[in-house]
Amino acid sequence: MVIKFIIVAIIAYLLGSISTGLILARICGGPNLREVGSKNTGASNVLRTMGLKSGLITFLGDAGKAALSCGIGWWITGTIYGAMLAGLFVILGHNWPVFFQFKGGKGVASSCGVMVVCFPIPALICFVITIALIYFTRYISLGSMTMLTLYGIIVSVQHNSDPYIIAWCAVLAVLCILRHRANIKRLMNGTENKLGQKVK
Repeated sequence: MVIKFIIVAIIAYLLGSISTGLILARICGGPNLREVGSKNTGASNVLRTMGLKSGLITFLGDAGKAALSCGIGWWITGTIYGAMLAGLFVILGHNWPVFFQFKGGKGVASSCGVMVVCFPIPALICFVITIALIYFTRYISLGSMTMLTLYGIIVSVQHNSDPYIIAWCAVLAVLCILRHRANIKRLMNGTENKLGQKVK
């Protein structure tokens, strides 16, 4: 069984390392995402620098690879823990991709794919709240951090007797917050970019 989990982790990390944003930018002749906007390769930066269509494609690609990874993890191990492990490693691969010099995105879109496969009802609740929060505040970063934190709380409460699930939820939330350190500083300073605002 240990071998199966190791295989799942490797597959998920490699799938996570496939950067939808960078590939799309190269195909479409877009900018070097590491040199524009937030300098991240995720959907938010693609949205701001390449437009809505490219942003949506990137989001779906990153969420899709994460959902696929979790599905593979569940299939290989036959347990939710395999899906959870795959979810963690696909996010790690997205954030620090081996194929792109370990410089990736912030893992939000990938986290959405993981959330849906592993615990779908809490995910849907969090998506609705997050969309409303982003709509009213125009801050994608605030919505993203709130989404992962709230998801962790809901799932942990539902599975309060399972330390593995609680720890997994905490790690996902912490990863999201750590990847948004610069955004947190800008939010506190009132200089964070809002949705629809042109990149400086």
